[in-house]
Amino acid sequence: MSRPHLGTSLLVGGLAAAAASGHLLYPAWLAWRTRGGRGRVPVAPRPAGPGGAPDLTVVVPAYREAGVIAAKIDDLRANGYPGSLEILVVADGDPETAAAAERAGARALTGPERLGKSQALNRGFAEATTPVVVISDANNRLAPGALAAVVEHLADPAVGAVAGEKLEDDGGGGESLYWRFESWLKQREDRLGTTIGLVGELSAIRAEAWRPIPDDVAIDDLWAALDIIEQGYRVAYEPRARALDPAVASLAVQWERRTRNVSGALHVLVRRRRQLRPSAGLVAAELWGHRLSRFTVGPLAHVALLVVAGTKVRSSMLARAFLLANLAASAGLVVGARVGEPTDDAATGPAPRHLLAAAFAGAGQVMFLQGVALGGMARYARGDRPTMWSTVER
Repeated sequence: MSRPHLGTSLLVGGLAAAAASGHLLYPAWLAWRTRGGRGRVPVAPRPAGPGGAPDLTVVVPAYREAGVIAAKIDDLRANGYPGSLEILVVADGDPETAAAAERAGARALTGPERLGKSQALNRGFAEATTPVVVISDANNRLAPGALAAVVEHLADPAVGAVAGEKLEDDGGGGESLYWRFESWLKQREDRLGTTIGLVGELSAIRAEAWRPIPDDVAIDDLWAALDIIEQGYRVAYEPRARALDPAVASLAVQWERRTRNVSGALHVLVRRRRQLRPSAGLVAAELWGHRLSRFTVGPLAHVALLVVAGTKVRSSMLARAFLLANLAASAGLVVGARVGEPTDDAATGPAPRHLLAAAFAGAGQVMFLQGVALGGMARYARGDRPTMWSTVER
């Protein structure tokens, strides 16, 4: 092989490895590290019954949720938690939602102005008096027993927080595939010692481990997880604690939400960059693999590969195949939007209708995520990382 061809091959190989680092190489590393069931031995569950379940406050941050908050409160009460349960709705500058929550029998807090979800959570934790606080969004439904399942791990004093499993009610489309992938990552990270992925849909937190989130931070779940880990706790993951979210209306809505989240997450990572250093140990590896490579290195390398392929399209069959694969994956976004019908089963969640359609949807989702990361980087660069955003009234 001539030296120019060798140089091109090395460049393409390096870019391909970088592009695949978050979606392929990091999951492969996790699978290798946890092969054969290696990893942490799960803690024994608490004894059943009131004596084994800690008093619990469920904090529900809410804005423009007057139409759904009563159903959310009923859903929490019907979940079967065996201990004492208080429901605290923090209606963020929204007296209508606060009044609806009180009519449904919950305790409600509100204020004269909207401050954003992070500050609503700060207020909820400041008011809670129980040793464990669960966070759950207003517009989702929980699988039966989810509250007890997510709290069980806190019997281990080394656990500071527990992430539940988010499911998307889109019939097994792109969003569902994304969250199934996220769940797999968290499960493997948990086996290694800790995950970094709390979710606002359903998480349990030891009250003494909570420290107020700064008012310029929008991605509350990532900040809280990293803050809890920094204190010496670990963050566990419980796949039985399922929360079913309504399907996202469109790709445009997904784009806005995802790019906002990437921008906010980059802000968190810059603020907490000490945890990206090798001295931070496992959490640094997880942050680079689970977040930073997917938000920066991977998509930038993907763009560079497209540029290289474009310059070689006439002379290289491999370049043509790569460009066609990208076109096919982009078409998978359309397939992902139509792969199935919504389901009402919070216990099992959605399932793909056809394996081939699911494969196309998965490829399309990877392409979408690469684009989202580029859009999120652009938003971060221009300082667009809002702690409050517009939302539809429910």
